[in-house]
Amino acid sequence: TLWKKEPPLDNGVVPWLGHALEFGRDAARFLTRMKDKHGDIFTVRVAGRYVTVLLDPCSYDAVIEDPLSLDFTRYAQILMDKIFSLRLPHSNPAAEKSMMIQHFNGKSLSSLSNTMYRHLQSLLFQQTQRACHNQTDWNTDRLFSFCYSLLFRAGYLSLFGGEQNNNRTDPTDVYEEYRKFDNLLTKMARSTLKREEKRTAQSVRRRLWELLAPAGLGEDSGSSPWLRRYRHLLQEEGVDEETQRRALLLQLWATQGNVGPAAFWLLGFLLTNPEAMRAVRKEFSSISEQGLAQCPLLDRLQHTPVFDSALEETLRLSAAPFITREVVQGKTLQMADGQEYQLRRGDRLCLFPFISPQMDPEVHQEPQNFKYDRFLNQDGSVKKDFFKRGRRLKYYTMPWGAGTNGCVGKHFAISSIRQFVYLVLSHLELELCDPDPQMPKVNANRYGFGVLQPEGDLTIRYKPRHSH
Repeated sequence: TLWKKEPPLDNGVVPWLGHALEFGRDAARFLTRMKDKHGDIFTVRVAGRYVTVLLDPCSYDAVIEDPLSLDFTRYAQILMDKIFSLRLPHSNPAAEKSMMIQHFNGKSLSSLSNTMYRHLQSLLFQQTQRACHNQTDWNTDRLFSFCYSLLFRAGYLSLFGGEQNNNRTDPTDVYEEYRKFDNLLTKMARSTLKREEKRTAQSVRRRLWELLAPAGLGEDSGSSPWLRRYRHLLQEEGVDEETQRRALLLQLWATQGNVGPAAFWLLGFLLTNPEAMRAVRKEFSSISEQGLAQCPLLDRLQHTPVFDSALEETLRLSAAPFITREVVQGKTLQMADGQEYQLRRGDRLCLFPFISPQMDPEVHQEPQNFKYDRFLNQDGSVKKDFFKRGRRLKYYTMPWGAGTNGCVGKHFAISSIRQFVYLVLSHLELELCDPDPQMPKVNANRYGFGVLQPEGDLTIRYKPRHSH
């Protein structure tokens, strides 16, 4: 007979702190160790809180589809307060989400993607002209900063207006301040900032609030319709000007914090896997030959299965967000195998898809290896059949979250990365400087915060392609 019980509890050896240090240092290693010890569900004590971790992808729907017992917004509010010093008054999340869906899909998405493409073209051309004094000069750079800087600035100009605002905010200034903020983000979330870091975090936030202040104000500010509507929504809810600026920093992080790092990993994997690079280049070359006007990767041609598989494989290896819920009323969690567990009100429940399904060898063979065609069938069609214990998985990779809290901007992010990689490979001769390159290790402190960032970097050199 199946009977209800609480998940295995592991308090750790340090009173109150429990496993907080190990969790923060390298969550993937720690949670893998706990999974080996306790199985697919367990509870750990972390800085005074009890966190139940569920690592069975067959059972994820029981969490993702339950808005009654499990509340995403409470946990999100704690993070917003710690990272962005932001406490929004009780808002209408349904109205906000509806507005976001409207502006990041359909015709609005097409318009936004066109704007993004133009900015990427312009910034890449400017950078190449500035760096390469003539067509035969090689310029040396670091791949992570190259990708992050270009995609961040193009995204900022597309969504926030930047240099078109009244104070002509330079996107490079915003990027440089944002990177300081980004480097402290995990410590802010975990309340582990040292005294000097607290001062830096405060000054960088204030500077970013100032830089973002004009964005979305007025019909001719140069910002996107989405941002102007978002501002209007905040004003309707009675949010004051200061809080609006803080909310804009949250949106800057949400829209720009992951695409640059994702593009770095993708280009890095392509540069260190010649077969994958040849396959993607071949697909992009066939697109170029069709001569689809100025913007070949938008509405008229979205079919890039080889690139899509390579990107999905990249995100399987590099996207590592936590999906966290507050348990707002006691809940019986039923696992796919029929076993039931009691969850206590006030605890947190956490899914970590990076460990399972993304790095699970039963789901993905040789999960540590980059296989650009992992998500393609032999006939070139999209592969969607992956299994765990003989059961076909609904969730076999989860870089964008899932359910009601899935990423609304997913299609814009994919479009932006596709455009960027297409432009770079079409317009530049690009190669690694190291004759025996190794992909850098990940920064283990970033587990749980979206796309991972590298501990090191890859040195590249580039120059304009002769055909352009």
